[in-house]
Amino acid sequence: MASRRQEKVVRVIKEAVSDAIANHLNDPRIESLVSVTRVEISADLRIANVYLSFFGTDEAAQKRTFAAVTHARSRIQSLLGRAMQSKFCPMLYFFKDDKFKKTLEAMRLLDELAKESQEKNNPDDDTSI
Repeated sequence: MASRRQEKVVRVIKEAVSDAIANHLNDPRIESLVSVTRVEISADLRIANVYLSFFGTDEAAQKRTFAAVTHARSRIQSLLGRAMQSKFCPMLYFFKDDKFKKTLEAMRLLDELAKESQEKNNPDDDTSI
């Protein structure tokens, strides 16, 4: 169970990292929309695992974007340090978060199954008036 302080720090990290990626990085490798989906922080507030989700482009562009973000880790961390009112700034570690893609794929498969089931239960009869 996260303490209130941890929750507050997580919220600040999410906002600061999102702002840094969207507004302060001028790397041409960032081609897709990047969203900070979640942040996990250690109990001592020294390490933060930041999970990123990428939207809109192909897999190769997403890899380039992720590489650009991880390359700019120290810049993002310095911007985070300015945003935080804390003695320490946590070390940031970035990870790809594929939960959103998996959820969309599962929903698409469920929709296909529902359509197939509906077609089996309600066949189109041309003999009805």
